[in-house]
Amino acid sequence: MALLDPSIWTDKIYVNGWREGGAGSADAVEPATGKTLGSYGVASVEDVLEAARTAAAAQKEWAARKPEERAAVLRRAGALWEEHAEELGGWITREAGSIPPKAGLETHSAANECYDASALPSHPAGEVLATNEQRWSFSRRRPAGVVSVIAPFNFPVILSIRAVAPALALGNAVLLKPDPRTAVCGGVALMRVFEEAGLPAGLLSLLPGGAEIGAAVVEAPEVRVIAFTGSTGAGRKIAESAGRLLKRAHLELGGNNAMIVLPGADLAKAASAAAFGSFMHQGQICMTTGRHIVHEDIYEQYVEALAEKAAHLPVGDPAAGNVALGPIIDENQLKKIDGIVQDAVAAGARLAAGGTSDALFYRPTVLADVTPENPAWRQEIFGPVAPVMKFSTVDEAVELANDSEYGLSLSILGDVGMAMDIADRVESGKVHINEQTVNDESNAPFGGVKDSGNGGRVGGAAANLESFTEIQWLTMRPEIAPYPF
Repeated sequence: MALLDPSIWTDKIYVNGWREGGAGSADAVEPATGKTLGSYGVASVEDVLEAARTAAAAQKEWAARKPEERAAVLRRAGALWEEHAEELGGWITREAGSIPPKAGLETHSAANECYDASALPSHPAGEVLATNEQRWSFSRRRPAGVVSVIAPFNFPVILSIRAVAPALALGNAVLLKPDPRTAVCGGVALMRVFEEAGLPAGLLSLLPGGAEIGAAVVEAPEVRVIAFTGSTGAGRKIAESAGRLLKRAHLELGGNNAMIVLPGADLAKAASAAAFGSFMHQGQICMTTGRHIVHEDIYEQYVEALAEKAAHLPVGDPAAGNVALGPIIDENQLKKIDGIVQDAVAAGARLAAGGTSDALFYRPTVLADVTPENPAWRQEIFGPVAPVMKFSTVDEAVELANDSEYGLSLSILGDVGMAMDIADRVESGKVHINEQTVNDESNAPFGGVKDSGNGGRVGGAAANLESFTEIQWLTMRPEIAPYPF
C-alpha cells in the first residue's frame, strides 16, 4: 500500500488519530498546472487546543520510555523516508513545484535528520558539577514538553523534519502546522511516516491551517517551545507572543544573502555557483544568493557569464520534463517578484537576462549595475533574481555585505587567504568559502543573526539539546542536611 494512500488522510487532520478537521477541508493544488492533487483537512482552534492537551498527556509517558525505544522509532522513520522516497518525492515535485533532484534532496535529508536524531536519546544528558557543599551536584537536561513546529512551503519536508525529529527523539510531543500550500508533502507525509514508524498516538498532531492556527499553536497553554521557519514579519509576531507568554521561540527567518566574488576567481565556476545559488528552486529559499558583490576587474565578464547561464536554463513543469526551474508557488508571490524587478529597472538597474514570465513560470533574471538603494538590492525577493554590484577593495566588499538587516548565509569565491580575512569580518550565521550560499546538513547548526533569526537553533546535538530541552539542577546528600533554623 502507498504510504500516502488518500483513503487514509483525505479531508482529515491528525489529533490522536485521523479525523475530520473542525474547519473543513482544502484542496492541494499543483502550481505548475493548477490541477487539484487531493483534499486535506483544516484544523480549527478547538482542534489545536485539544491536540495540545493530548500531547501534554502523551509526552510524559513518552519521555519515560527507554532511550533505545525512542531511538528505534526514529530509525524506522529514517528507513521509511528512504523506502518511500520515490512516492514522497513525487508529491514534493508536484505540490511544491520542485524539480526532482530537489525533491530527492528533501527525502534524503529527512532520512538523515531521523537517523541523526536517533542518537539523541542516548546522548549525555548532563554533567557533574563542582560544589562547596557535602553533596553531589548535577545539571541534567529534561524534555521541554510540547513543541510547536510551524514550517513554510519552500522546503516543506526539511524545514519540518529538522525540528520534529529531534524534538520527538528528546522526549517531547509536537504540534505540526505546515504551510497550507504544501500541507500534504510538508504535513501528511511526516504524519504518515511517524505513524508507520510506531510513534504512539498523541505525540505528533497534524494541524493545517492559516494564521489563526499559527497563533493557536503558539498560544496553547501546554506549548513550551515554538520552532518557526518563515518570514521576518511573521517571526516578529511569534516572538512577541512568545515573550508575553514566557515561552521560547526559535526563529529561522528571511535572508538577503551575499556572494562576494574576489579578483582572480575562476569565472566559469563562479557563474555556475552563482546560478545555482540564485536560481535553485526558483530562488524560493531563505539562503538564496540575493546579492552578488563582484570585483571590478571581472565584473563585466561575470555579468555576461551569469546572464548566459540564466538564458539557457530550462523552465517548466518539473513533473513533465527535465527542467532547471519549476513554477513560483502562487500568483501573489509571482507578482511580488515581478514588481521588485520592474521597480529595480525603473531605478536604474540593467536587465541582463530574464524579467519575463509565463503563467507561474518566471525566467531566471540578472540585474546588473544596481546601487545600494535599489529595491532589488535591499529586499528579500524570494524569486529567481540575481542583482549584481561591483566593488574595488576588500573593505568595500565587507561593508556592502554587512549593509543589510539580514544575516543568514554568505558566500566568498576566490582566494582562500583573502576569503578567510573577510569571513572574520562579516555578520552572518553561516559563511561558505568557495561554495554558494544554499547549504544545509543535519549535523550542522543552522540559523542567522540580525533580522534572519535568533541564532543556530537546529542541527547538531548541541543546538538540538539547547532548543528542545530544559536544564535542571539536581543535588543529592546521603542524609538530610543540618540547618540553623
